[in-house]
Amino acid sequence: MSQVGAPRGRTCSRTIRSVALLTSGVLALPVLAACSSDGDERSKAPAAAQDVGPAARDRIADGGTLRWAVDTVPTTLNTFQADADAATSRIAGAVLPSLFTLDKTGRPQRNPDYLESAKIIEREPKQVVLYKLNQQAVWSDGRELGAADFVAQWRALSGKDSAYWTARNAGYERIQKIERGANDLEVRVTFNKPYADWRALFSPLYPKDVMGAPNSFNDGARAKLKATAGPFQLKEMDRADREITLVRNPRWWGARPKLDTIVLSAVPRDKRAAALAAGTLDLAEIDSPVAERITQARHNKGGGAGPQTGAGPASGARGPGAGTTAASATPSSAEENGSDEEDEEKAEAARESREKKTRALAKYAKEQRGLGGYVVRKSLEPAFTQLALNGETGPLADERVRRAVARALDRKKLAEAVLKPLGLPANPPGSHLALAGQHAYADSSDALGDQNTREAQALLADAGWTPGGAVKKDDGTKAGSEADADKKKDKEKDKEKGENGSETSGTDKKKEDKQEDKKEDKGDKEADVKDSESGSASDSDSASDEGAYIVGDNKPGRGAPLSETGSRVIAPAAVGQARWLDDADLNAQDRQPGGMAGAYAPGGTAAPAADSASPSTTSSASASASTSASASPSTSASPLPGPLGKDGKPLTLRFVLPSGPGSEQLRTVGQKIARMLDRIGIRTEITKVADADYFKDHVASGDYDLALYSWPATAYPATDGRPIYAKPVPASDGSLLVEQNYTRVGTDHINQLFDQAASELDEKAARDLLRRADARIWAAAGSIPLYQRPQLVAAKPAVANAGAFAFAAPRYEDIGFKDPAKSGPEQPQKSAGAKETAGATRSPEASPEESPESSPKESADESADETGNDNGNDSGNESAGESDEQ
Repeated sequence: MSQVGAPRGRTCSRTIRSVALLTSGVLALPVLAACSSDGDERSKAPAAAQDVGPAARDRIADGGTLRWAVDTVPTTLNTFQADADAATSRIAGAVLPSLFTLDKTGRPQRNPDYLESAKIIEREPKQVVLYKLNQQAVWSDGRELGAADFVAQWRALSGKDSAYWTARNAGYERIQKIERGANDLEVRVTFNKPYADWRALFSPLYPKDVMGAPNSFNDGARAKLKATAGPFQLKEMDRADREITLVRNPRWWGARPKLDTIVLSAVPRDKRAAALAAGTLDLAEIDSPVAERITQARHNKGGGAGPQTGAGPASGARGPGAGTTAASATPSSAEENGSDEEDEEKAEAARESREKKTRALAKYAKEQRGLGGYVVRKSLEPAFTQLALNGETGPLADERVRRAVARALDRKKLAEAVLKPLGLPANPPGSHLALAGQHAYADSSDALGDQNTREAQALLADAGWTPGGAVKKDDGTKAGSEADADKKKDKEKDKEKGENGSETSGTDKKKEDKQEDKKEDKGDKEADVKDSESGSASDSDSASDEGAYIVGDNKPGRGAPLSETGSRVIAPAAVGQARWLDDADLNAQDRQPGGMAGAYAPGGTAAPAADSASPSTTSSASASASTSASASPSTSASPLPGPLGKDGKPLTLRFVLPSGPGSEQLRTVGQKIARMLDRIGIRTEITKVADADYFKDHVASGDYDLALYSWPATAYPATDGRPIYAKPVPASDGSLLVEQNYTRVGTDHINQLFDQAASELDEKAARDLLRRADARIWAAAGSIPLYQRPQLVAAKPAVANAGAFAFAAPRYEDIGFKDPAKSGPEQPQKSAGAKETAGATRSPEASPEESPESSPKESADESADETGNDNGNDSGNESAGESDEQ
């Protein structure tokens, strides 16, 4: 997809044709039906445990200030607005009521601090839920929580009043009325049609002063909250110092918070290592390179270790001068005894270089000493990274090509590359709608099938893509989304590139491909053996810039709701409630809980303006001499003699990836995927774009063929999954409403299954409907889950009940610092699958796109610095159970 304004084929006929393919025997429907069996597969796929440094409340000191890193100072404190971000949610969790919170398995549990009970009391003729509130629950202004707050929130989020700028309202539109029960502590909610995910509503619950009028909803909770009802309350939001200060709520009726204060400090990801080393943070989510440095610092702690100038590679030194040898550190005779002015200049430059390196070494050594005071707590984040295949136009509009791409991927190998070095379970997700350990989880990936090179090649052949299908002389036309671009301009560009030597000619390219294929065929077995080792050189997958185009600042215009072709993307709210997002909205939404820029799909974005077009890539298709996909003899196949083609067009897919410093992992995985696709004859053209533009200008607008991004897990898949996987539908103005389905792949049957599941009050029946929907999503091959993301948190060893929370919601009142006077010896807590190791780690001066295989395996040495016991206080509300829910 070269240009956003190019003809997009946004017609009903194309979508209907996809449905026809799904229902005309291309898919084996009996296989899909088998995926909806009653077997519960949760026990077969264990999830990693949370790692929070658990401690009982009586082992935690009273008082203290916790300095906790966030990505940004939020632009709003209203979680129901489009520009809400992870910091908004963190603040809301500490200061506002959440009627249901998630336990360690990701299941919603009644929060006894606010609810004595909540259950369905009537099913016919209407569903009625009765909430009985905790009689002690009050707002910080002294007013009791009550029906008035429920009514105000329902009216604001119902979608009936467009004056409210809402980003989401799922479920609230199903409410018919809300009224007071037998007394002020009872709230009756009557639904106009059944709603299975009713527990998702009113969490967080805002006071009626915020929700009661459009002005207060839109602007009244931007920088302050007049009334709160959590263990903490907002004291100050300082945008200049980039800090949010929370203090104990004096009216809190629950367990008294252990901390006096929580300071949320906005520290960018690339600045966190320095902030941790300086000791200005107690808790911070980090990326693997920083975790690696902490591991190495703790390994060297006490030995005075630190990179020294002159240390050779064999010494194991790391840092800016890790590769400096004695010979290179010694000035040459020309440097010291320059015979002329030129030699003196060289000698001066050499001295400046050595001084610069010495300063860098000193800075690095100082930071390492500071990082040695932290431990890394790790688990699996409740989010998965997927490969998205844009099925709107080009080859990927053909379901057979999408399925071929999916069958070429070794998902297990990709997951292991990311998670195994960290000692975390590396089982690829088997569901789009739940993760391992969740109650709704079931592996439905059989609807698509495992990696199989022969079958992938057969699917491509059936779709008409053959080795002889491309013209002998490359005319610059691509079969991907760029096939819709202007051919004349492409030919002129190719001619210019040929003259400048920047493109490989058709004849030379053929020879090159043959040589590469011979090398690949010859070294296939050896490559597979090496691939199984984490230190493989042949498959290190360093995300190099070779064969990639890095998009600059000439991006499509921002803030325009419609492109030339009428494409638009809305937040998952009612059509009439959609609010077009501006730059601030996108920048905030690109960072979801625990992720880096470009890693998470935002809540909804507007397509770029029609008069702007993203730059067309000019790089040649990448080719690899080794394969990343290990396959058994029954599923393997010889590499094809060259790239596939059809109707004179080569099969080349544009793979768009973020280029920022926090996205190395995505680029590394992208390189692995490119090599796997190369084996079945699909060439990829990798385009690296700025993180801030990744979603708005590419993923959301549909300007890509392949892309990598992550979706957070949810306890309410019927509600939250529908806008992501439902079939896009034409709007009245002719545009295509994709909501959050950025792959543009879906079917009417998937929509129907989601709708049925959302209205099914029998939990078992609803779960079966969701599993059937998931099987169809797998079969459509628009989204291929690859791995559950790692969650890495740097923490001071004394910090208790905070860290890698995994599925569970934090209990802010239980977070604190372990009291040495009250604590005995503590056993180290390790995530599921964690292993102790003192393995090699990557030098900080290594390429930022180095393979994740070089990441450390965190050693379980936290107990050396912290005290307390491991009789941890779990989420605290799991015991509430569901005995009072129906």
